Amino acid sequence: MIELEQNGGIWTVTLNRPEKANALTESMLRELCEIMERAGEAQAVILTGRGKVFSAGADLDAARAGLAVSDLWERLSGAIAALPGLTIAALNGTLAGGATGMALACDIRIAVPEAKFFYPVMKLGFLPQPSDPARMAALIGPARTKLILMGGQKIMAQEALAIGLIDRLVPQDDLMQSALGLCTDTIAAPTDTARQIKAMCR
Repeated sequence: MIELEQNGGIWTVTLNRPEKANALTESMLRELCEIMERAGEAQAVILTGRGKVFSAGADLDAARAGLAVSDLWERLSGAIAALPGLTIAALNGTLAGGATGMALACDIRIAVPEAKFFYPVMKLGFLPQPSDPARMAALIGPARTKLILMGGQKIMAQEALAIGLIDRLVPQDDLMQSALGLCTDTIAAPTDTARQIKAMCR
């Protein structure tokens, strides 16, 4: 249910459980952690999904069994944030719940116009993963972060672009080509140069 394609320095990681809105089970989450922890050799990593939803977050049954508060979410977002290569979340649809941390940890977020963004953690009685509020606030400010996390607001793609939660809107048919295009200069550059530029942007 997690696909990995390696092609010329670009690793493409795809959530492939579209019949369940790419909701993550514990085994999927562990596999994502392991992939990202060994992706340090990649010049660029693209994270995307199959179907109309990027990810609904934790699988409902798994969430009830404890996955919603697992430290695997933080392990995953930390591994993505630590990667020295360029990381791109190519959001093929709606992003919800704990899966938000994956996208927040990436360097760039592009999304289809139909995407929606929400993180109903307080409504469900859970705390967000520790790094998610800080990463979100760094992108959109503390008030808008509270709008999502405490106000329970669902943000449509156009608003997400306007406030800086995502960086570009791309038609569904062009999503992967656009993500690959964003990798072109990074792949062509000397690896050390690209990694030093990323480090300078932090």
